[in-house]
Order: sequence, then structure tokens, then C-alpha cells
Amino acid sequence: MSTKVPAKAAPAARKALARKIIARLKREYPNATCALHHQSALELAVATILSAQCTDARVNMVTPHLFAKYRTAADYAAADPRVLEKEIQSTGFFRNKTKSIIGMAQDLVERHGGEVPQTMEELTALPGIGRKNEGVVVDTHVQRLTGLLGLSKQTDPVKIEQEMMQIVPRDDWTWFSHTLIHHGRALCIARRPRCPECVLNRLCPSSTV
Repeated sequence: MSTKVPAKAAPAARKALARKIIARLKREYPNATCALHHQSALELAVATILSAQCTDARVNMVTPHLFAKYRTAADYAAADPRVLEKEIQSTGFFRNKTKSIIGMAQDLVERHGGEVPQTMEELTALPGIGRKNEGVVVDTHVQRLTGLLGLSKQTDPVKIEQEMMQIVPRDDWTWFSHTLIHHGRALCIARRPRCPECVLNRLCPSSTV
């Protein structure tokens, strides 16, 4: 029996749908983790800034060079903005991201001894990564899938994030983002979605099944 919910459903209905989607995704992907390649908190912070409105796959193509060249917060803090802009240009919005990376690094050097802080309050105060650490990360996959699944009719990533924070349990925010990204790559592929194989096909209003 299908339990699909229209894309313009009321918040209560979307919240109920989100719970059902989460339950099925947890059974399908119990070990979903961050798709951004990193080996330290600093590398993750930089990758997180770069991932704004950019696929993780593209970020992972750019970061090996960055991580080899810039090894400490001081290295990023002293970076030439014009050079860094060219190095990260393919991730989009590169001027703003350059300002965020350098600003974050300077903040780390000046206020945290060059180390990424551990508390949520300090993390959310850092330039460029605050929202990524306290909410639902909305990359291109999450933006696309929340629309297809009827969880949001918004197109603005910030508005989508705000809606997801209302209907997804707080403890699942990070997991939810990682899992939708993985699901978007594995099955709900933009040009050739594999609906017959999808665990969400009876819940998804966009399913062809």
C-alpha cells in the first residue's frame, strides 16, 4: 500500500513522512558517514566550507592539493586570496569561500591557538562553518532529494535547511544529510533514478513505481 505524501503537504504530514523515510534509510544505510575526505578537524572544516552548494565529489577532487599545501591554520591564514581563489574555483562561490577559509583560519590562530575548537558554541562562531555544524547540510543532492521526496518545496538551500530542522529529529541532522547524499549517488541518480530498487519508492511522490 502506498503512503505517498504530496510535495505541498502540511508540516505535520511532512514530519510524519520524514520519520518513515528516516526509518527506512536507517535500515538501508546503518553506517552512513561524512563523504568529505579528511584526516583532521582542520581539513574537515575547510572541506565543509567548500561543500556549500557543491557536491562532495567535486570537493574531494580539490582538497588533496589544498591539504598538501596548507597543513596548518597559520598556512591558510597567510594564504594569498588570489591564489586560493584559483585553487578552489571549481567548487563555486570561490570568492566568498576564500574569505571564509582565511577568516576561519585567522580566527583559529588568534583565538584558539591554531586548533579547531570542540564546543558547539565555539564552532558555530567560526566564519563559514557555523550553520554546517549546527543544522542540516544542504548540498546539491539533499536539495534535489528533499524536493523529490515531498519534504520541501523550497529551492533555496537555507530555507530547505530550516524546514528540515523542523521535521527531522535533531540527533539525526548530520546522519540525514550524509545518508541523502549517499542515496542520491547510489540510487536516486538525477538522470536515471533506479526507483524499482529504492526502499523509499512507496513513500516518494516522484517515484515511477
